[in-house]
Amino acid sequence: MSDTGDHSFSWKIPTGDNLKRQVCDDCGWIHYENPKIVVGAVCTWGDKILLCKRAIDPRLGYWTIPAGFLEENESPEHGAAREADEEAMAKIEIDALLGIYTIPRISQVQLMYRAKLVSDNVAPGIESLEVGLYAWDEIPWSDLAFPTVTWALEHFREAGDRIDFAPFTNPPGMILD
Repeated sequence: MSDTGDHSFSWKIPTGDNLKRQVCDDCGWIHYENPKIVVGAVCTWGDKILLCKRAIDPRLGYWTIPAGFLEENESPEHGAAREADEEAMAKIEIDALLGIYTIPRISQVQLMYRAKLVSDNVAPGIESLEVGLYAWDEIPWSDLAFPTVTWALEHFREAGDRIDFAPFTNPPGMILD
């Protein structure tokens, strides 16, 4: 049992459900905990890719593409554009959904887009130590923050200029439980 403010909660299977949930012992309100959605984009300027060096945990000091949690009342595309602006002061134009990645052990679904920078005028935002535009052979592969960053970059390269591809998913055998 847990206590939240003036209400106490117990783990129960609510009527019509099949999973244990926290249910208010007084009024029957059900507290649902659902997966978090992360949105981001592989952003390019010509043949260069925008990378951000993280100024926050987790993985402080490692490189990533601009990405973060989707906010309430926000479309995934708007969220990806907002993250590019927050992390690299970058304005982007999204052209395709690149990948949908799942990480069940941390209850995340990640939607990664393919985008072009409106200009090469980028600078570190509050969550970045530095940002830069990197050619494919300059990407610091061993210093990438998360497996999904690697997947998105590799899927970006695999998609190339095609516009007729289905979004990529976790590579075979790569469900990160």
